[in-house]
Amino acid sequence: MTLFFYLIIALITFFAFLHAWAKKEYDVSRTVVINKPREEVFNFVRQLKKQPLWNPWFKRDPEAILKYKGEDGKIGASFYWKGNNKAGEGIQRIVKAKQGRVFETKILFVKPVKVNALTYIGVKEIEAEKTKMVWGTRGNLAFPLTIISIFYSPEKALGEKFEEGLKELKSILEVN
Repeated sequence: MTLFFYLIIALITFFAFLHAWAKKEYDVSRTVVINKPREEVFNFVRQLKKQPLWNPWFKRDPEAILKYKGEDGKIGASFYWKGNNKAGEGIQRIVKAKQGRVFETKILFVKPVKVNALTYIGVKEIEAEKTKMVWGTRGNLAFPLTIISIFYSPEKALGEKFEEGLKELKSILEVN
């Protein structure tokens, strides 16, 4: 019985050490150049209802329940989703929208793990018909995500999805 007690204490200490050692904050982003005017790109990406067209997380459950509230693309607009185990459940709300420049949303994931994050999109005109766009997210990791991030970093987990989404967005916007 004493050995079992010491084993439990050792495991708790080990996980506490990993949690203390792990990076708690993350900021992951990717960039793309889209051959369209800045305003056109910005007006498309700020619309929550258009995200299922290019955001790869929506592909995790095409049958997910989506409910929108407020004036799409404006501060305060939001949407709720509830999907399968891969899509999870949560709320996304627009918190900043500087016309033609910056767009930010707060996301609260309720399931499978409770996480708060800030997503951001920035657009900059390179030429009249060329726009540089940055899409990213930042936030803090809580236990046990801090330990998981040691082995599977947010950079890897999120970066690939951002690249996939930006490629899809570029394809959609440059065809029209």
